[in-house]
Amino acid sequence: MGNDGGSIPKRRELVKEAAKAPTAAQIKEARAESQDHAWNHCALSSKPLAAPVVSDCLGTLYNKDSILEFLLAEEGSAEKVEGEKVLGGRVKGLKDVVEVKFEVDREEERGNGRREKWVCPVTRVEMGPGTKAVYVVPCGHAFAGSVVREVQERVCVQCNEAYAENDVIPILPTAPEDIARLNLRVKTLKEKGLTHALKKASGSKKRKKNAEADVATANDEGRVSTEEEEKKAAAKADKKEKEKVKRPDNGIKNASTAYLTKKVLEEQEERNKRRKLTQNDNVKSLFSEGNRKADLANSKDYMTRGFSIGGK
Repeated sequence: MGNDGGSIPKRRELVKEAAKAPTAAQIKEARAESQDHAWNHCALSSKPLAAPVVSDCLGTLYNKDSILEFLLAEEGSAEKVEGEKVLGGRVKGLKDVVEVKFEVDREEERGNGRREKWVCPVTRVEMGPGTKAVYVVPCGHAFAGSVVREVQERVCVQCNEAYAENDVIPILPTAPEDIARLNLRVKTLKEKGLTHALKKASGSKKRKKNAEADVATANDEGRVSTEEEEKKAAAKADKKEKEKVKRPDNGIKNASTAYLTKKVLEEQEERNKRRKLTQNDNVKSLFSEGNRKADLANSKDYMTRGFSIGGK
């Protein structure tokens, strides 16, 4: 090489330098950018977050309509496959997410995507990247982390609904201990047959085992018989027909009409009673008739009865 009019490459141009490990400042900056994006954009669709906002068992935020579109997508479609990569199997239905109820201070034009300003309803501190925020399961109200720690009773200060200490979910956690606690909580709930929203999981193993055991027991006892079921159904039908014949139908279905009819019948019965009383001779003797004057002898008291007082 050389003497051909070209340039001679140097060693630093031919040998690539090894990649340097990122510094602490670079790691902190990248984490801050990731947190800012997660607090303002849906993790599934990357669209700006807008109410209603939901969260999974790890505190990640999504738009509810994005979750619905993912759940309704056809199996094997590109949208379903990409969604599974993001969700990692954590969301299989709406029972696996909780709607997070943020206190909105105001809406404003923000450069990071989200227009709503979320604040803690107690401290009025803005919730976002750089601040620790939590929400409570199952009600979903969001607060600053310090508020939940200072409250002695495990009751939501917004709706007074009780919650367990393990049901305080940090929003977009970064601390390893918080992530480990959330993973342990998910495992415990699965063993109990519950979802992140503390609802019964559909098609859980325990329920399937219990159903199979019930079917086996019923077959052993001979209670699951087609002929017996048909006989029971026929007996029930005959019983209903007999009840229809015995029970009179007055044709009154409206409650107000039935009430007025009952009231009119009661008044008519009362008038009939009075009419019978007036026609009874024994009852007539108790009352005075016409202008007949009462006997003065009967009106005397026990001291003067039987004696006459002479006139002056």
